[in-house]
Amino acid sequence: MKKFVNDPKDYVAEMLEGLALANPGTLTYVPEYNLIMRADAPREDKVSIVQGSGSGHEPAHVMSVGPGMLDAACPGDVFAAPPADFVYETVKRVASPKGVLLLVNNYTGDRMAFEMAEELSQADGITVRTLFIDDDVAVEDSTYTVGRRGVAGNFFVMKAVGAAAERGAGLDEVYAIGEKVNSVTRTMGMALTACTPPAKGSPLFELPDDAVEMGVGIHGEPGRRREPLQPATALVGELVTAVVDDLPFTSGDRVALMVNGLGGTPVGELYLVYGIAHKQLAARGFEVGRSYVGEYCTSLDMAGASVTLTRLDDDLLDLLTAPAEIPIRVF
Repeated sequence: MKKFVNDPKDYVAEMLEGLALANPGTLTYVPEYNLIMRADAPREDKVSIVQGSGSGHEPAHVMSVGPGMLDAACPGDVFAAPPADFVYETVKRVASPKGVLLLVNNYTGDRMAFEMAEELSQADGITVRTLFIDDDVAVEDSTYTVGRRGVAGNFFVMKAVGAAAERGAGLDEVYAIGEKVNSVTRTMGMALTACTPPAKGSPLFELPDDAVEMGVGIHGEPGRRREPLQPATALVGELVTAVVDDLPFTSGDRVALMVNGLGGTPVGELYLVYGIAHKQLAARGFEVGRSYVGEYCTSLDMAGASVTLTRLDDDLLDLLTAPAEIPIRVF
């Protein structure tokens, strides 16, 4: 393993410290709780939006904190859910009179931590609601999760609820928007290589040079099947078909298309994947009304990509194009 790392147990803390130092005046770092929050949070005129999960998926979610997106992010160690008391302390620090919305990718550990934090916060008189995100079509169940996993599609939920909260929408309305976006968002990913967690020091699983893992999870969970490496058009076609057939989307729909890199894929390859996916969608009669190419929800240094589709309407497109300011990019 060759990585920029000191002691692996300090990896997350040192990353968060660097993130805060790079964004003075806009982000606040609370080391004892792995907490990154907006420097101006909480604001009394808006619902506070919080998300967290295991680290290793950056820019999700600590690099998605800022106006129009998250008010705070509470990560755990690499590929590990944050402790419930960390989430609870995060909620307390960003509690607003308008309430707090917790966004949770659908994994067992994350659900347990956030549900416990929600109960503790409500006992303190804080108004909190929790929304679970489950856009991954690859598997229904696995040893890592209860039901479908939350993956790159969570960015569409974050962006929509963040924009609505910034405009002053109430908690029930913000929750309903998030629920709607999740219901029309689907993702399918695949791996070309495994990833290497700093604490393990070796690849998380073995994948032969001539094989791919179709439907892999962002923690290296097994996918639908392992299959031979094929030309890009065939591989992308499998991803697009899995997503389109799941909702199902209907010819004539206007969609947002995201091609997300898993951490080790050159951006040129991501645009190659995007071009293939865009043409395949057009051939099926879909209109791509919004495009996203880059790294949104990664798996450390895994080479691979995921394709996400969200069915658009005018209201959702308005929320997705609203202003946002976060450390990694303007969404």
